[in-house]
Amino acid sequence: MFTRQISIAAPIFLIIYVIQESVISQFRLPGGGFSLLLIFAFTWAVLSETEVAAVIGFAAGFLMDLSQSTSGPFGQWTLLMLISGYAISYIGYGDDNVQANAIGIIFFVVIANLLVEIAYVATGALLGVSVGSFIQVLITLFGMSLWALLISPIVLPVFSRLHALVFDSRSTL
Repeated sequence: MFTRQISIAAPIFLIIYVIQESVISQFRLPGGGFSLLLIFAFTWAVLSETEVAAVIGFAAGFLMDLSQSTSGPFGQWTLLMLISGYAISYIGYGDDNVQANAIGIIFFVVIANLLVEIAYVATGALLGVSVGSFIQVLITLFGMSLWALLISPIVLPVFSRLHALVFDSRSTL
């Protein structure tokens, strides 16, 4: 990414992170709630090239590792988000049906959210993090996916306009 894009995208990421940590994480929603930072990062990953999506995944994972609510070891979210950001962009970038279609973007965001949460639980179990009972994990995974499905259409127009603001190369005269 160029210096201009980084200088615009970094404050946006930090603002989303602060909103997630100070407002969203205070809600006690049934089924585990949602992560605005995950939805934001996956939306940008679907709309970006693979290299940019990997950087976005790394930045989002690093911020998620800094979160107070993270129970896993430092770097676990960074690794998972780096891989998932690249993978989502690789799968969806060349397909205009995904990028031009809001339902396709929402589908990618919700499925990526579910798969990354499953990967987080699986790698956490491998690293010795206690995850709770199997039923509780299933309820949380289902709840987080359902909340992501409900929240993604609401925030998609804002996130896609922010993405266009940062990464659109057309000159505005």
